[in-house]
Amino acid sequence: MKTKTLWITETAVMIALLIALQAVTKPAGQFVTGSCVNLVLGVSTLVGGLWCGVTVAVLSPFFAFMLSIGPALLPVVPLVAVGNLVLVVLLHFITGKLLDNNRLLAFAGVVAAAAAKFLALYLLIVKLLIPALALPAKQAAVLSASFSWPQIVTALIGGVLAVCIAPLIRKALQKKQP
Repeated sequence: MKTKTLWITETAVMIALLIALQAVTKPAGQFVTGSCVNLVLGVSTLVGGLWCGVTVAVLSPFFAFMLSIGPALLPVVPLVAVGNLVLVVLLHFITGKLLDNNRLLAFAGVVAAAAAKFLALYLLIVKLLIPALALPAKQAAVLSASFSWPQIVTALIGGVLAVCIAPLIRKALQKKQP
């Protein structure tokens, strides 16, 4: 019972932090907001475990949509959730396993996870969804720009910060690797 309660609490705190950061950083633009979101995804996964990260990853784009922070097109939202899932799964299985033993290799795991998230979003949104929606050229260009190289930049920034912060949070909570 205690571990389930702890998981629910940690996940709820991460979701609350995510919503607050999305709302507060919205005026700062995609690079700040996206980096903060990826930081929360990373910390959720590296401190709370895979299922905490998965829950936050899936809910994040829906909250962004509801708060008018993310794209205004609903078909994009589940695809962003897929990109987030790719990130947290790789962070868990690569970076999470290395975080306590080899911080340098943990950063390499962040690079792999960020690249995979970028590739997933680029293929799903830029190459598949945008052509399928037959959007006006200007709207398609804006959406393409949002889901291309900025995604790898924000995932790298958030992931690196998560690798720096997660061990401190684990230590403060007296937690071992999830």
